[in-house]
Amino acid sequence: MHTILVADDRQSIRRLYEYTLEKEGYKVVLAEDGEQALDILSRERVDLVVLDVMMPKMDGYDCLKAIRGSGLNIPVLIITARDSAEDLRKSFTLGTDDFMTKPVDEIEMLLRIKALLRRSKISEEQKLTVGGTELVYDSFSVIKDGVETVLPRKEFQILFKLLSYPNKTFTRQNIMDEFWSLDSDSEARTVDVHINRLRERFRDNEDFEIVTVRGLGYKAVRKSEQ
Repeated sequence: MHTILVADDRQSIRRLYEYTLEKEGYKVVLAEDGEQALDILSRERVDLVVLDVMMPKMDGYDCLKAIRGSGLNIPVLIITARDSAEDLRKSFTLGTDDFMTKPVDEIEMLLRIKALLRRSKISEEQKLTVGGTELVYDSFSVIKDGVETVLPRKEFQILFKLLSYPNKTFTRQNIMDEFWSLDSDSEARTVDVHINRLRERFRDNEDFEIVTVRGLGYKAVRKSEQ
């Protein structure tokens, strides 16, 4: 059973999230502000944090900064009424894994939480197997039929991301936001260059392919699932 920490200063929202998450089989612990959230994290094993921004004593930004400063690498989902571009930028700069604005759709929240937990599990294992192909995160290597290919870091990260979510389309901007810093001068077409290199490297791989979704972006398709 995964344990999810919900930190929000409004009791009604805490109860709503608690009910929704417990109905899906999660264990839920509650905090009224950032200080309580950090105290819980120091005492209990938590698999994911749902974090509000506007809270008394310690707001969500300071709490997130403290979480990442302590070395905790657990997934954090910020859910806030603040929806400006600056709030989005600040949240991801400080280390959030996902961002939603209130009022939230509960089904979408659950789907995002499941995706974050799945990605966290893959990240912890540091390996991903697709058919007869193995991706090893520690060494940025792809192993197929006993042959190891070491990729440049960003190429590997993009491939690992796409294959972690088969058939899910990611826009160029999605990929830019995750693997290039927000102050980078790189443009979205840089993603196309990396995708083309990956396609060339693995054009003969029978386990997967990278597909262009016209007008949207890219997705990885596991050939065994076609």
